[in-house]
Parts: sequence; structure tokens; C-alpha cells
Amino acid sequence: MGVASPSGSVGYARGMSGAIRAATLADAAGVADIYNWYIANTVVTFELDPVPASEIAQRMEAVLAAHDWLVLERGSELLGYAYAGRFHARAAYLPTTESTIYLRDGLGGQGLGTTLYAELVRRIFARGYRHLIGGIALPNEGSVRLHEKLGFVKVAHFLRVGCKFERWIDVGYWQLEKPGEP
Repeated sequence: MGVASPSGSVGYARGMSGAIRAATLADAAGVADIYNWYIANTVVTFELDPVPASEIAQRMEAVLAAHDWLVLERGSELLGYAYAGRFHARAAYLPTTESTIYLRDGLGGQGLGTTLYAELVRRIFARGYRHLIGGIALPNEGSVRLHEKLGFVKVAHFLRVGCKFERWIDVGYWQLEKPGEP
């Protein structure tokens, strides 16, 4: 499968403190580094074991076949990533995507997530998708604030559906509909 390169037609979007570009499979190790910190230290992902870069590359390839995976970088340092993939496998869900964003630990609250996620939203809607769904392990004030800042609306709250670090975790879902759609 061909993946757009940074110098290709996708180009760069300049953020507050970095550049946003389409991810390539070469970013898998940096993505794994960011993601594995969250696996080991937080409940925001329900994965329990570190994910090797090879597995991240496979996940990226699957997403990039029909959706967007973006990275935020400063120089050669990967600061974060965001992507949208298939929401559910059934055909009637095709207009709907599920979005995800992660920043390197310590970079929250600087506007980087807003810039990155807003670019993902723009690109997903430009591809013709109608909805983005963001799932959030709760409580997570920063992620809730980010989603609502971009216009996402809370549409569901599941009680104690995950268990990590010997603790039950709620999950909320926020939805963003493409503006102007009936």
C-alpha cells in the first residue's frame, strides 16, 4: 500500500509549536513510544500490555487505507498523533468514524491537541465522512474539554465497562456531526 510522504500532496499544516503531517509507517516507533506510556501509566486506553512498533505499523496501515492518521512533530521529535478509523464493521456505519488523539506526556494544556485534532476533523470531513465519535475513559477533564471545544457533544455514558489497575472505569462517547448535514 502506498502511504503519502511528508513531501507529497498532503503537505504540512503549521501548528502553534510544530508541524502536522500525514503519518507514514516510519512513524510507528514514535507512535508506539507515546502510546505505550499511556498503557503503562493511565486508564485512558484499555490495553494492558505494551504494543510493539510492528503492531502499531499494522494498525496504521489499516487506518491509512481509508482514513487519516496525522502526526505532530517539532524537528524530528514526534509530539503526538491523531487518527480516525472505522467506527463499526457493519456497512451502515461507513459514514461514521471513531477518532483518537494522544500527545507525548507533559504536553497537554498547550493548545497542541486542539490544533492537531482540529486538523484531523477538517480532513475527515473533507473525505466525505459525516460523523466522528470520540470515546473517553472517565474521568478525563482534559479530553472532555478538547472534544467539547471542537463541538463534540456527549451522547453516551457507560458505567464501569473497563477494569484496569484494579479499578472500574466509565466510558463516555462524544459525537461531532459534519456541519450542514441534515
